[in-house]
Amino acid sequence: MSAASPWSLHPRLAADTSEVGDLPLSRLLLMNDANYPWLLLVPRCVGAEEIVDLDEMQRNRLGDEIALVSGALKSVTAADKLNIAAIGNIVSQLHVHVVARRRSDPAWPRPVWGALPARPYEPQARAQLLAAIRGAVGLA
Repeated sequence: MSAASPWSLHPRLAADTSEVGDLPLSRLLLMNDANYPWLLLVPRCVGAEEIVDLDEMQRNRLGDEIALVSGALKSVTAADKLNIAAIGNIVSQLHVHVVARRRSDPAWPRPVWGALPARPYEPQARAQLLAAIRGAVGLA
């Protein structure tokens, strides 16, 4: 009998993000798209593709982490609105998007997906945002 495979981050998510850090359940990531402050929560649960794949305790923890990250992102960015979604049509590994929206952003009021090509962060701006988010969620 072989041992269960360890959890790993989907290569597409790894390529499109910068790591913020690990919360009790999820890896927190920053999308490399300066058009919108955009975080991902990826529960470190092998094989999870849908929220229903998590047990009750994990679902409750994920809800708590979504609330924590959402509050931190809204505070750090002074967002007008937060968009939260677990879509997974391209990457099946369970991940939850938390996107800070402003009425002045280039896609407002439409969804961000496919609205514009991703615009990479300038290194200093990315470092500052990562530090602010880490501080706001208690990972600093």
